[in-house]
Amino acid sequence: MAFDGIFTRYMRKELIRNLENGRINKIYQISNYELIFVVRAKQKTQKLLISIHPVYARIQLTSENYPTPKEPPMFCMLLRKHLESGIIQSIEQKSCDRILIFNIEHFNEIGDKEIKCLVIEIMGKHSNIILVNQETKKIIDAIKHISPFLNSYRTLQPGAEYIYPPTNNKINFFKAKKSDFEQLNYFSDNLNKTIVNYFEGVSPLIAKELLHNTILNPEGLYKSYINMINNFENNLQPAIITTPKKEYFYLYPLKHLDGQIKTYKSLSEMLDRYYFNKETSERIKQQTQDLEKFIKNELHKNQNKLNNLKTDLLIAHESLKFKVYGDLIITNSYTLTKGKTSLTCINYETNEEEVIELDPFLTPIENAQKYYTKYQKAKSAILHLENQIILTVNEINYFEVLTEQIKTASLTDALEIRQELASFGYLKQNAKQKPAKKPQYETYQIDGAEIFVGKNNVQNEYITHKLAHKNDYFLHVKEIPGSHVIVRCEELTENILRTAANLAAYYSKGRLSSSVPVDYTLVKNVKKVPGAKLGFVTYDNQKTIYIDPDEDLIHALAQK
Repeated sequence: MAFDGIFTRYMRKELIRNLENGRINKIYQISNYELIFVVRAKQKTQKLLISIHPVYARIQLTSENYPTPKEPPMFCMLLRKHLESGIIQSIEQKSCDRILIFNIEHFNEIGDKEIKCLVIEIMGKHSNIILVNQETKKIIDAIKHISPFLNSYRTLQPGAEYIYPPTNNKINFFKAKKSDFEQLNYFSDNLNKTIVNYFEGVSPLIAKELLHNTILNPEGLYKSYINMINNFENNLQPAIITTPKKEYFYLYPLKHLDGQIKTYKSLSEMLDRYYFNKETSERIKQQTQDLEKFIKNELHKNQNKLNNLKTDLLIAHESLKFKVYGDLIITNSYTLTKGKTSLTCINYETNEEEVIELDPFLTPIENAQKYYTKYQKAKSAILHLENQIILTVNEINYFEVLTEQIKTASLTDALEIRQELASFGYLKQNAKQKPAKKPQYETYQIDGAEIFVGKNNVQNEYITHKLAHKNDYFLHVKEIPGSHVIVRCEELTENILRTAANLAAYYSKGRLSSSVPVDYTLVKNVKKVPGAKLGFVTYDNQKTIYIDPDEDLIHALAQK
């Protein structure tokens, strides 16, 4: 992982600069994995994010706005009891490991000063947050409890003595000597792994960087090591490197990665950008799994239904030949007697010989009538099936739209989607949950213009047909599911248009594509589709602009 012991060292320095001697004003637990500390320090209020997510584990300052639950979980209430109004005396790192210790001074119930240690272990799926009494070294509580049955080395439960994770006797990377590099096996097939296992704080990512364009001997590797340390100390330049396969982040641009580089002013700013939408989507996904699963199942169900309907329609069209069979039996009835099992004759439509099966217990007229009945059923079936295909295609389109909307939905957006499905009878209506009077659409200000973005059908319907004026501009990606975007301005400048088009492209199925076509026209040219569900429209007199969705721009707009 990129958030290794080395990265932790420099994140600690950033946190010290910003938070040391700061007062903890508020503590929120925004998910099962994440805490937000609101800290007043250096004459400003800052937010500290601590995440122990198995994939997105980290600690950083954040400028993002996170939704906070109305009812705090038990662990959050315990932290508030022990740490709120406390002063962050110091922030320590355990050697070069991914462990930070916040020493926090506060007053207990009887007014005595106490120091509590908030230990943050950033170790992938084994990450944890533990509150420890500094004096007794006893655990007050942990966000994840580990019993002695699960771990024989240490117990993470209230009352147990806190023990650091095992170090495996690794050498602190920042205290390495030339002689340490002489101990390495340079003939190993996997020198990268050897370095990770030998030095504390080193991830596979930085081990590859150490070996990049390096002469593989003690002298060459030690020289590369010294250069790397100098980069850390003198050329810190937080960067995100985007390669064709994956995005990476680190303290400075890594030379062994071939990709697009973007640098940032601080580690926290970089992490905000890197995790923008990533862990937010994951957090929302936790709380909307049932909704996402329902939408996915409905889409899959209707896609299967459409395939079956098309098959049935083909069979029904094949059955139209039964009218010809009835006609041929009537025409040749003079040659038939009761008891015959088939009729061989020339089909007047194809001019080919046809063998028609007969019921030997029926008269020729009755056999003909039997085929006419089949024909009438097929004719009725075709009308029914064609109508069902139209309805099913509409359902597929609807759930495809919802599939895209749920990907970028906030918790509020997801709630509105749930209410929308309930109003159409897809889900049971929650009697306790009252629908909001006004949908919570996105609003942006740029160059004197107002831009409104609908992120679900309810919001789309509202901003286009109730909020928008007839001379406002309407934007939508061309022929694929996406958000409605409304622009209210005196003059549609290129900058306003491109910003709005970026929003339309980003909140659509084409967000990962390039040169996404976005149509724009006046609102007065937009019409509801008769009989269609919320948010479905047609428009004319449109122009088209091609745009590359820019996540950096969306992030910058979200920060305003």
